[in-house]
Amino acid sequence: MCGIVGHLGPQNSVDVVIEGLKRLEYRGYDSAGVSFISSDNELVVYKKKGEIVNLITELEGKDVKARSSIGHTRWATHGGVNDENAHPHAEPERGISMVHNGIIENAGEIREDLTSRGHKFKSETDSECFLRLVIFHLDEGLHIKDAIIASFKRIQGHSAFVILYKETDEIYAIKNGAPLVCGINEINSEVFVSSDPYALAGMANKIYFPENQVLCHLSPSNQHLLNFYELDGEKSTRYMSKKQNLDHDPASKGDYDHYMLKEIFEQPELIRSLTQFYFSGEGRASLEAALDLPRANIHITACGTAFYAGIVIKDFIEKENRISCKLEVASEFRYRNPVLSKDELALFISQSGETADTLAAQQLCKDYGVKTLSIVNTEGSTLYRDCDANLLIRAGVEIGVASTKAFTQQALTGYLFSQVIKEGGFTDSVKNALSAKLALLAERIDNLLAREEEIREIAKSIYQYNGFFFTGRGAYFPIALEGALKLKEIAYVHAEGYAAGELKHGPIALIDDQKVNVALVGTELFEKTVSNIQEIKARDGVIVSIGPRDNKELKEISDYYFGVELEGLGDLAPLCLNVVNQLLSYHIAKLLGTDIDKPRNLAKSVTVE
Repeated sequence: MCGIVGHLGPQNSVDVVIEGLKRLEYRGYDSAGVSFISSDNELVVYKKKGEIVNLITELEGKDVKARSSIGHTRWATHGGVNDENAHPHAEPERGISMVHNGIIENAGEIREDLTSRGHKFKSETDSECFLRLVIFHLDEGLHIKDAIIASFKRIQGHSAFVILYKETDEIYAIKNGAPLVCGINEINSEVFVSSDPYALAGMANKIYFPENQVLCHLSPSNQHLLNFYELDGEKSTRYMSKKQNLDHDPASKGDYDHYMLKEIFEQPELIRSLTQFYFSGEGRASLEAALDLPRANIHITACGTAFYAGIVIKDFIEKENRISCKLEVASEFRYRNPVLSKDELALFISQSGETADTLAAQQLCKDYGVKTLSIVNTEGSTLYRDCDANLLIRAGVEIGVASTKAFTQQALTGYLFSQVIKEGGFTDSVKNALSAKLALLAERIDNLLAREEEIREIAKSIYQYNGFFFTGRGAYFPIALEGALKLKEIAYVHAEGYAAGELKHGPIALIDDQKVNVALVGTELFEKTVSNIQEIKARDGVIVSIGPRDNKELKEISDYYFGVELEGLGDLAPLCLNVVNQLLSYHIAKLLGTDIDKPRNLAKSVTVE
């Protein structure tokens, strides 16, 4: 969740770190801070509650030039949102500062132990426990590297730590189950560390993904700038390296008011490129590798929007392949002692590839010897590295916290997987048929986006109502769930997604003239869905129907009607209606004046359980 950036090199490190932190604002945070070694060799810390602009204002007019620096954006878990609990945590007189992502599960025990030994804590956070442990081991006479390793061995839970040490003017980093990436720019003799490779785009030309329990050592005195060590102090080779080809420019908003809107409009072109990637590009090998995995049954596990994409994929696989799929939210999966078998497949869906609950579920399956497959956006992420095979969704960088294009690409990647299973592999007829169908979907979504003003007018008519029920049947039920989630995330209004036939089993008690039913209607189960709409209309609910175009019955029953051309799309028709949901939620949120790209209390990459 939190953002980490560290830099060591000849240019002003504080500027580099601030730029990296600004790129990670999309992840969600409530405070920001930076620590650096000043020109007069003092360890300095600045940190402020609120947005990064508050930190930048605090730095104005001060001497903040340095060649080594670490910074952090915090999403609070332990302790309130204030300057004291913000990162970095530091002991300037000892010349040490640190930042932390994750949760230290045994923080209470460590705090009690160190307090009894006379150590003074300055914050309410669990994170500071690691700083105090390092200082404790330094007091015991250990070298900084050994003190960090000894402290890390004491920690329980998923965490990533980055430490700046004045005495050597070096940076150390280590992680267990939390995202961490290092980078170098050999031309400029610069070295970086971050929680997200996107922060290093255009700065590092080579990036490294260390495995768990590998100590990363960033130093100007090192011949190669960056070294890796095992916990026994020996050199480590447990890391993956790749050339950094990500540019920062594609993530600019351009002429759009928000990243979310830009990402909604990117979907048609992404859809068109997906089949090319898998049928004509480098993705074909990964799809073939996925086909080789056992799949007597499939366990599908994800969180949030990815979970709803999982429902769509489950429907595809069970309908087309007659393979039983079990779907669970990752945060519950490993705590119920699931029944797992080596002839089954575990499928994990994640945009970031760093979702803590999903990673924990994947590790459980590995422990049971179950083969694992990911549908993931971020190549080189922890999930990507840990799975036996990976299907990239090719959505590009998604800045908006509320996922839009990733949902569509996840669902379509699962659809391609199911279709290739059905046909037993690649044939020209399969490729041509799927390419044509996805091209038709892209064209229909293009047509919907051209009608954005119609959706905005509907939003203007309903945005002040106090409750929303998104309903659908069959393949439209997960679209209802996802539509409600989008509205909750960015507009902060109460919204629920329901299978339309379930309203009468309780929720219909809430219906009155202040409640809106966003009814998602397909050509299948049409009459039953209309019957459910009638039940709400009879109780004075406001009806917004999204369904087949030029349908007289829907027009008559609805207060507001948006028709969609569904013919020829078959199983992909619900994804068209989902784009309407995205635009509807966007315009409601915009009318309400909320922070659309960075909704309160939310984070893009959820790295705590």
